[in-house]
Amino acid sequence: MSTEASTAGAITTAWRAESARLVGALTRMTRDVDLAEDLAQDALVAALEQWPVTGVPANPAAWLMTTAKRRGVDHFRRVETLRRKVEGLALALPGAEEGRVPDLDDQVDHIEDDVLRLMFLTCHPSLSPESRAALTLRLVGGLTTSEIARGFLSTEPAMAQRISRAKKSLAEARADFDVPTGPERDQRLDDVMAVIYLIFNEGYAAASGESWLRPDLATEAIRLSRMLAGLTPHEPEVLGLQALLELQASRLPARVDEEGAAVLLEAQDRSRWDHELVRRGLAALREARALATQGKPVGTYFLQASIAAQHARARRAEDTDWAQIAALYDVLAQAAPGPVVEVNRAVAHGRAHGPASGLAVLDALRGDELGSSPLLPSVRGDLLERASRHAEAAAAFAEAAARSRNAAERVVLERRADENRARLSSPG
Repeated sequence: MSTEASTAGAITTAWRAESARLVGALTRMTRDVDLAEDLAQDALVAALEQWPVTGVPANPAAWLMTTAKRRGVDHFRRVETLRRKVEGLALALPGAEEGRVPDLDDQVDHIEDDVLRLMFLTCHPSLSPESRAALTLRLVGGLTTSEIARGFLSTEPAMAQRISRAKKSLAEARADFDVPTGPERDQRLDDVMAVIYLIFNEGYAAASGESWLRPDLATEAIRLSRMLAGLTPHEPEVLGLQALLELQASRLPARVDEEGAAVLLEAQDRSRWDHELVRRGLAALREARALATQGKPVGTYFLQASIAAQHARARRAEDTDWAQIAALYDVLAQAAPGPVVEVNRAVAHGRAHGPASGLAVLDALRGDELGSSPLLPSVRGDLLERASRHAEAAAAFAEAAARSRNAAERVVLERRADENRARLSSPG
């Protein structure tokens, strides 16, 4: 690898690792998220210009912060000088200029709190879930606009406009950079976790496009969940989210075959699972459970992680404890009722107690509760296939394929429809 490529890689690594801390600290100093991001970007540009010549500094994070701080001081001095000229304050008292410049020397105090504040800010209730996700990836994740656009199958100009509108909405809402307290903090923490989960789900099973997976989004969501768990170590639900994402992501290497075709859970080669992620996920779940035994409340992410742990512990698909999974889904359905939970509960009951039991759960759902999603007909097709009702299964899979906007998923659904049609004409 060339020296230039090595230096560029070091810059990218340092930037990704420190961008949230940098933007968070700068936002605290300037109280302006747009300006904070501009100053952080200026520091990155300076690194790209200087590090290939001078070498990577011993402490890249400190270098970036110091450079951004100096740019911030210069900015405020220019603004103050302009203000004084406009107002005709040529005879202002000595030191007035310095007095109006924020004290940026205090730039590293409570740096981790700054990241938490930034997460709460990007998930402000004035923003839509999609805008929260984009802004979180931009400011907290450090992803470029083009990377975010690719992740969500959007164009770069459209994504830039969405991010710009989100920042404008924060300014119009006079969003406070301080971490909220009491019930508002709990609500906003839920919003932060929901955004991280949304990002992960798009990476784990893309809603549209050619590829079933977007590993970069899944990886970034895991990084954000670990960061959030580090910032709120006594929140079992945050640890539950981290555990859920790591356990689910452990399957990513086995979710597609060598040709890129989707592979369903029961057909996956479990030796290809990322066992380090399994270990980390189970460890996070144990921490969450220990906090829960002390009286800390848990919620849906903890329950979903407990379900994912059952799959992770099964060495073979046939070793899966579906009865335990069905019982956990029953609890989840009471804690967070909704059509997606019910569909997954149908899968679990179908495996644990037979396809008729799963179909009974599905039959209690209204057909329009999931809109045009392929989830309901695909699960119905699976249960009908297990009940040897192949004509109905073929029709259900065909309906699901017609609804799917993801090419890889559509191939799987069409194949299963064809398999059930073939069984109708087979003597066996």
